[in-house]
Amino acid sequence: MEPVPKLHLESSDKVTNSDKYRLLSDAAPDELKNLAKQVNASPWRQHYHIQPTTGLLNDPNGFVYYNGQYHLFYQWHPFGPVHGMKYWYHVTSTDLIHWKDEGIGIEPGGQYDSHGAYSGSALAKEGKLYLFYTGNTRDEEWVRHPYQCLAVLDKQGHITKQEVPVIDAPPPGYTAHFRDPKVWKAADRYYAVLGAQRLNQTGCVLIYRSDDLLTWSFIGELETSLADFGYMWECPDYFELGEKGVLLFCPQGLSAEEDRFENIHQAGFLIGEPINPEKPHFQHGSFMELDRGFDFYAAQTTLSPEGKRILIGWMGLPDTTYPTDAHGWAHCLTLPRELTIQDGRLLQRPVKELELLRKEKYTAAHTVQDAKIELEEINGSSYELICELCMEDAEKAGIAFRVGDTEETLLYYDAVSKYLVLDRTRSGAAMKSENGNIRRYAFDAKKIKLRLFVDQSSVEIFINDGEAVMTARLFPAKDSNGVTFFTEGGKATFDAVQWLYS
Repeated sequence: MEPVPKLHLESSDKVTNSDKYRLLSDAAPDELKNLAKQVNASPWRQHYHIQPTTGLLNDPNGFVYYNGQYHLFYQWHPFGPVHGMKYWYHVTSTDLIHWKDEGIGIEPGGQYDSHGAYSGSALAKEGKLYLFYTGNTRDEEWVRHPYQCLAVLDKQGHITKQEVPVIDAPPPGYTAHFRDPKVWKAADRYYAVLGAQRLNQTGCVLIYRSDDLLTWSFIGELETSLADFGYMWECPDYFELGEKGVLLFCPQGLSAEEDRFENIHQAGFLIGEPINPEKPHFQHGSFMELDRGFDFYAAQTTLSPEGKRILIGWMGLPDTTYPTDAHGWAHCLTLPRELTIQDGRLLQRPVKELELLRKEKYTAAHTVQDAKIELEEINGSSYELICELCMEDAEKAGIAFRVGDTEETLLYYDAVSKYLVLDRTRSGAAMKSENGNIRRYAFDAKKIKLRLFVDQSSVEIFINDGEAVMTARLFPAKDSNGVTFFTEGGKATFDAVQWLYS
């Protein structure tokens, strides 16, 4: 690894609550300016992903198309890579790819968000954008009291917080883990799903209704077949797609199984018959993970002007540390994905607008038998790569990328076990290994299409035109830019095209 400036940042477990819950107005002179210098010295700053200027980014919030452009907010703690006082940071785009920094969207610190403006959503009505979020508060005994709050963005870009919450407490039968409102309109009414925890320490989703976005009433719990499925459900999002109802949510506390639920917390979905929110029962299939990689959570969707369902997630996880923590920042957002349902399956494809980032084009076509070949045609640290792999008679075949003297990230298909494998054991700076360094996706195929989006410290892999996705943060040395094709136990053919990204 190239040496990185040593930054004098304390680990999150050494930061006091008073430090974690400071407001920007409490910053010391030049504190953020100096932190920004440290952050910008990090070799792992991304080239084409949304990332924080300083500190920590997490959940995408308020993702919506309004007033001729996409608006996207994200959870932001400015002072370092810890979870503490959260702001809504605001960016806008006309194409989902090039994002303009709009600065702080929602600033916490009021009576009902004294300890953070937590996650939520946005909905346009009569020329204004209504921003719903969870106000986090703590009393003197450090007991949590959540409020569901509202702020309004006008066409001039001014955001005004409403003086009182729209929902001032969880309903009876539920704990203070009650957050993340996602609002939508159906017929002439508005509805919201919220993540919640029952008094018996199990997770669920609650549904509210409103006629005007200002006054809300509790309908009830969304009935599912998952009565005991983790201790908390976060970041719910309900929508209809392809004549089906889809519920996204993040269940916490699931036990790991073989090739399932291997991350510290999960993000996934249910597909079923569209719900009637007035009689909330969801007839659905099995819970499926949205992403089969390492670093994905808290996805949120919106509709494009053309009616496409677009998803963006947090490329990170709660309760996890990353090598960039030592540089004063943590996390980024995923690239936007278009969702469709085909033959009952949820497909995720990178939005077409990503082609706007394509620059120099390179190709490579090789037949490889029991060998590893380093490509002269293709390399780099920021690019898109499409590779069609035909297994022929190989037992194993794949791609190594971000390859250096001692580093590589492996993506290969094992024809014996019928798994596609992503292995970041030797990807670069070490990460905590409690949840493993290998992820596998099971399917049987002779021909496989892989589409990789590689950035300075990440990869997003779309398998067979969106059948599955694997997302991972990687922290290689700056000069680990090689790409190799390899096979074991036989022959395979590779047909690849690469576009460099700026």
